[in-house]
Amino acid sequence: MRGSNLFASALLLVSATAAARPAAAANPDLIIRQDVLSHQWVVRDENLQASFCSVIEGGIVAGEHKLLRFTVMAPNIGDADINIGDPRAHFAANDGLYELSTCHNHFHFKNYTKDELIDPRTGKVWRAAKRGFCMIDTDPVPDSIGGAPPKNKQFTSCGTLVDAGNQGISHGWSDTYRFFLGGQYFILDGADGQEPVPPGDYIIRITVNPPFKASKTEPCRVLDPATGLCHNLPESNFANNVTEILVTIPDHPGKVGVGPAAGLPQPSGEPAEH
Repeated sequence: MRGSNLFASALLLVSATAAARPAAAANPDLIIRQDVLSHQWVVRDENLQASFCSVIEGGIVAGEHKLLRFTVMAPNIGDADINIGDPRAHFAANDGLYELSTCHNHFHFKNYTKDELIDPRTGKVWRAAKRGFCMIDTDPVPDSIGGAPPKNKQFTSCGTLVDAGNQGISHGWSDTYRFFLGGQYFILDGADGQEPVPPGDYIIRITVNPPFKASKTEPCRVLDPATGLCHNLPESNFANNVTEILVTIPDHPGKVGVGPAAGLPQPSGEPAEH
């Protein structure tokens, strides 16, 4: 009998302790799909027109250039949504999340992804042409990746200066930037003011929600205690935000191109950013 009382008391103590312990906060968790990146890139020659916003914003000399195009898919595998809302409200509040693109006539989110082409022999880094990002639900996250199962998409509007947007990434959904979109490339022949990229093997490194040091124009919204650096979006895990793949850049790819996405039609104009 005494043993039963002790067991009951222990159960009550465990229950009370569990009740007193605060529930773990739900958070988003962004990653980059390495499998998508590795299967959707191409090196090819393209004609970039002077009217393209990616040409204007990237300081690119118009004309035919050698490009490395690539796709970036960022799933939210956490248990909470990324809810940004209307970019106009953030821009009006001057909270550092958005800047105005006069070419596109809408707002660009800052520090969403950092897209780098790296020479593994020297460590030299080239930056991609893309400057503008809009977070919306584009693709459900496959069950094999894990995380919460997708619900109905809820973030679908980038918004403009006059039309309200609703940006974010629901848990169980991905935000995808296909390789054929405007600015979704590296310039390889120096037409953007960077040094030309010689033929050879290189690394594409994509960092979602990249870390940065706070400044007057970019305040620290979320501090990572492990690194002492800032992020614009809260996450349960900042350590899984980087993905890399190896690519081979040929000397003369031609218009058909070289790589997994070679042979796919080139856009006649510049597609939208999303």
